Amino acid sequence: MATITASMVKEIREITGAGMLDCKNALVEKNGDIEEAVKLLREKGIAKAAKKAGRIAAEGLVTSYIHGGRIGVLVEINSETDFVSKNEEFIEFTKDVAMHIAASNPMFVSASEVPQELIDNEREILRTQALNEGKPEKIVDKMVEGRVSKYLKEICLLEQPFVKNPDVTIQELLTEKIAKIGENISIRRFMRYELGEGIEKKQENFAEEVAKQLQ
Repeated sequence: MATITASMVKEIREITGAGMLDCKNALVEKNGDIEEAVKLLREKGIAKAAKKAGRIAAEGLVTSYIHGGRIGVLVEINSETDFVSKNEEFIEFTKDVAMHIAASNPMFVSASEVPQELIDNEREILRTQALNEGKPEKIVDKMVEGRVSKYLKEICLLEQPFVKNPDVTIQELLTEKIAKIGENISIRRFMRYELGEGIEKKQENFAEEVAKQLQ
């Protein structure tokens, strides 16, 4: 198997505009052949989708999802044109995202939205935990960064595995829809409500209930 270097990934990214992980995966699949990896990304529509991702999307839909009168979600997903916002594929995507939010309870759309204060606080907690576990101090910082990365994937919508198909993340699903529909699509914001949230009472895992029903 060919060695995949950072410079190879960078070269493909500059050619296609695709994400680093998509570029690396294409290189792995094509055994380090840059030309074939670029071709693969284009065939999958990922390169095309990446180039569309920078375009302004100001139309779209605000979609709601209510689960059993106990969990409610509002999510705004934008498209470039009003025409696409009426497309069945787009409408179905917004419904899927709303259901996913109900089930997985993310805190933010992407890692770029997470306040640095929250990250620093989590990093300090994880560092203390690692030291309390007796881990050598020289490897603690590396361990903590790995755990912080995992934490961000858990709380950020785009990084979460899609509840209907855990083999793909919401970001990968979004990229697929951009390629298929042919316009930039962005998940702008969401709000999730859970009955009795913040009130002291017997805890029931409604999110888990939603996830089970979607399987």
